[in-house]
Amino acid sequence: MHVAHLSLTDFRSYETVDLGMEPGVTAFVGPNGVGKTNLVEALGYVATQSSHRVANDGPLVRQGATRAIIRSVVVRDDRRALIELEINPGRANRARLNRSPVSRPRDVAGMLRTVLFAPEDLAMVKGDPSERRRFLDDLLVVRAPRFAGVRADYERVLKQRGALLRTAAQARRGGGRSTRRAENDSAFAAAGAGDPLSTLEVWDAHLARHGAELLAARLELVEALRPLVAASYAALAPGSAAACLEYRGTLPAGAGTDRAALAEALRAALLEVRAAELERGVTLVGPHRDDLFLGLGDLPARGYASHGESWSFALALRLAAYDLLRADGGDPVLILDDVFAELDSKRRRRLAEMVAPAEQVLITAAVPDDVPAELVGSRFDVTEGGVSRVR
Repeated sequence: MHVAHLSLTDFRSYETVDLGMEPGVTAFVGPNGVGKTNLVEALGYVATQSSHRVANDGPLVRQGATRAIIRSVVVRDDRRALIELEINPGRANRARLNRSPVSRPRDVAGMLRTVLFAPEDLAMVKGDPSERRRFLDDLLVVRAPRFAGVRADYERVLKQRGALLRTAAQARRGGGRSTRRAENDSAFAAAGAGDPLSTLEVWDAHLARHGAELLAARLELVEALRPLVAASYAALAPGSAAACLEYRGTLPAGAGTDRAALAEALRAALLEVRAAELERGVTLVGPHRDDLFLGLGDLPARGYASHGESWSFALALRLAAYDLLRADGGDPVLILDDVFAELDSKRRRRLAEMVAPAEQVLITAAVPDDVPAELVGSRFDVTEGGVSRVR
């Protein structure tokens, strides 16, 4: 798989840009702040329908414009596909495949597979559990696009259930029918009931069903990643303590990955914390509160790993994702966004050697010297005025 063409209209800093690319290594070189990352961010968006830099679509549209358009030509097994995404903040996004509209943008998910390394990846090791949950869920979607729907369904139910809990908590405190309760009556209406506790049971069932599907997929994914992460970390940091992964959830161990058993366990756990949830007004059990433990030897990486070890762990997670996607069939596009400048010479060389065999590698760098000699290929210079190929 490789990207043969990328065209942007009103995306980030670009009014228009039009680039032809080939398999192998392509480097985008230019000073910080001129828009190198915007180019690879657009391709990441095509693959995952989200940005690795921001949580919502608003910043992706150029200032003064009302929408942004990404067009990419993806070649896989000698077949070309034109993917077009129209980003409309505050409104529904739209997508076309080979110039024909599709019903939902996520219907084109999976047409392009990418693995993106970026400075933000350090947050997977040093940051909050939400960063690690996002890593798992994004990878699930890339491997099996249907999980975009599973993820969205779970988040929708979680939001509705949270609205109901907040309303019930306010009522228990004697607040009566508050303004917030009036705003959240949709939670009651959607379940077809008016009693808070009976309505909550309906949402418990929805949360358990969607949560079990998401949780089982995460558990299976962690099992597949575990040996790959250990091997990648050992290659990047030979002689260091072994890297390990462990999924730490809000459910007691024992349900395995059976969806029905997990759903029952989730419903039982929700009943156990019912009083606390009604008191606090939040959902206390479910995949949204789980974490992926990252360890080096017997110690947690977070708080104990050095800066170099943290970087190596973050890179190992991405390399493991790449290996897993390759095993599924077809090389994903590897994107290295300003990564080499963060690494010492040994780690830089090892990473370059590990990614060099990929079918397509896209690199951003501030200066040409940041691109390792092992990764020689095409180059574009990026300036405030645009992007130009170096001949």
